[in-house]
Amino acid sequence: MKPTTLVRLSVVGLAVAAMAACTPRPAAQGADPGGTTAPGGDSSYPTAPGGNVGGGNIGGVMPGSEQDFVVNVGDRVYFELDSYEVRSDAWPRLDSQAAWLNRYPQVRIRIEGNADERGTREYNLALGARRAESVRNFLVERGVAAGRIDTISYGKERPIAEGSNEDSWARNRNAHTAIVSGAPR
Repeated sequence: MKPTTLVRLSVVGLAVAAMAACTPRPAAQGADPGGTTAPGGDSSYPTAPGGNVGGGNIGGVMPGSEQDFVVNVGDRVYFELDSYEVRSDAWPRLDSQAAWLNRYPQVRIRIEGNADERGTREYNLALGARRAESVRNFLVERGVAAGRIDTISYGKERPIAEGSNEDSWARNRNAHTAIVSGAPR
């Protein structure tokens, strides 16, 4: 490839990156529609808040893609200590997940139940399984076909927050909805 072609491609790439950086976001920074900010109010957790249920191509995200699900719907909900009851602040997030999944019926998901580091390995695996099953039941009650949803428990084996304090423990008590297949990449 000629050096001038490389320079042109680099300039185009920089222009595209600059435009993407200036694209408006669907929700204000730190907004929390649906009680999805990690416990402790930290909005830097792995999923971004949103509320656009795959309704458009926001910020270059392909509707129906895994990125659309994570950015515009959200893929994680949190639980109280020693509980597998879906919290009321998680209902809007899960309602959005159900709507998105009903809109894209070819998508299969896996609900991954997680726990904080306290308690035995066996207890946390059982608790994570109950959390994943609670989320699965919530989605099925809202019309998502049960055959499209698998569950697994990771217990305390896959923390998203390091540390042995209340904030880390609260963030690690979650259920993560992972897209397994059927979504464009």
